[in-house]
Amino acid sequence: MFFYYLTIGLLLAVLPGFIHLHLGLSPFWAGVAISSQYVATLATRSNAGRMADVLGPRATVLIGQAIGLLSGLCLIVAASLQSKAVACFVVLLISRLILGCGESCVATGAITWGLGRVDATYAAQVISWSGIASYGAMAAGAPLGIWLESRYGLESIGAAASGLAVLNLALAIPVAGVPILRGAHLAFSKVFGRVSLHGLGLTLGTVGFAAIATFTGLYYASRNWTDPALALILFGTCFIVTRLLFAGAINRWGGFRVAMASFVLESAGLLVLWSATTHDVALAGAALSGCGFALVFPALGVEALKMVADQNHGAALGVYTAFLDLAMGLTGPVAGAIVGKFGYSAVFFCGSGAAGCGFVLTLLLYRSGHEPHARLSLSTLERVEAGEAQ
Repeated sequence: MFFYYLTIGLLLAVLPGFIHLHLGLSPFWAGVAISSQYVATLATRSNAGRMADVLGPRATVLIGQAIGLLSGLCLIVAASLQSKAVACFVVLLISRLILGCGESCVATGAITWGLGRVDATYAAQVISWSGIASYGAMAAGAPLGIWLESRYGLESIGAAASGLAVLNLALAIPVAGVPILRGAHLAFSKVFGRVSLHGLGLTLGTVGFAAIATFTGLYYASRNWTDPALALILFGTCFIVTRLLFAGAINRWGGFRVAMASFVLESAGLLVLWSATTHDVALAGAALSGCGFALVFPALGVEALKMVADQNHGAALGVYTAFLDLAMGLTGPVAGAIVGKFGYSAVFFCGSGAAGCGFVLTLLLYRSGHEPHARLSLSTLERVEAGEAQ
């Protein structure tokens, strides 16, 4: 997961500036380019989840990594077309779409693979550490991408993405798979109904992350501040440290309680970033946002997995994580439009509002789950749905 998401991170901070400043296209098209990957991931998440349940998570991950190699090769082709803005942009879109398809396989398959290797009581740690690999890699990849592009051009990022894909396959092939669990597989509509509200909470929490990852560089440029990579590094560092130190809090306090606390911290950090008048204040906002966003995914994810039986975990993760892609896919073009009308800082204000809405939704889920009339055991649900299937 780390190396695949490192490839994604290489492009996050580079593409908006490349498309807007180098190709001469508007910030809206820069947002479209970023979002196209997440649209592709969103469209293929459910299929990837079902693949992990039926074919096995190991095979699903290997397929995704091979797709990532194809994306890197397309990126090299796009770099050779820089003198033709439209052609370059179209090939970039194709590369992003392919990368998104591979992401759905790697992310869903890797988490399911990890869950199959440990006892169910470690689900929170597996999801948390998988998130450290993915989000930490994106945070690390952003400044690395800026460095590569500024010195060696877009070609170097395409070469790095292709090389990482080959390395990824070499590392994953020797790792043993896990048994494929047998049993009734719920229909997509059933799985969606079980975890959609948890996923909506994830969407609301991801808006702020998408804004920071995508528009920090341009936000710094608009303020004439230097070194936007430092804010991304600080966000990623706080994200990783928080997950390492507090992942156990999910088992202790419950996913909903941890998610609510996380939403409060994230919203506060984004407000600081929105109102920042100096570089140091902006860094503090990025750090606080990283701490807040860190546990949103695993906290709500653990609660989502409780809604289905083990043999449906891949499908549930596929649906749940699709809401992350929904946030990343929508934030790009919407934030680009907001920037055009209200300026770059406005996207962080909107992200703060989204996190606040996430808090309210999680509070409602927590309260509904603790009402006596709302409790229905998983085994009862499974028996009812098995009867419907027959």
